[in-house]
Amino acid sequence: MEIRVQSIHFDATEQLQAFIQKKVTKLERFYEDITRAEVSLKVTKPETAANKEAGIKLLVPNGELYASKVCDTFEEAIDLDVEALEKQLIKYKEKLRSK
Repeated sequence: MEIRVQSIHFDATEQLQAFIQKKVTKLERFYEDITRAEVSLKVTKPETAANKEAGIKLLVPNGELYASKVCDTFEEAIDLDVEALEKQLIKYKEKLRSK
């Protein structure tokens, strides 16, 4: 699986990118045929506390799955995105099995 990280209007640190790689790679346990993961990071409304938005789009055969969260830190947002995508992948697999 190819993982592409895009940080909008700032540079993501090596530490943050390594964290994203580690978390997103774990999604392959739920579904092996993920072709690409696109992670987009951006800071929204700098004056508020919860202003870090992270979105993850997974490209799978015949479709795509997406999760986006806004939190205090990018790590927290990525964690919540990965949890949401785990649930989506499980549903997606069940749908494929029932066909």
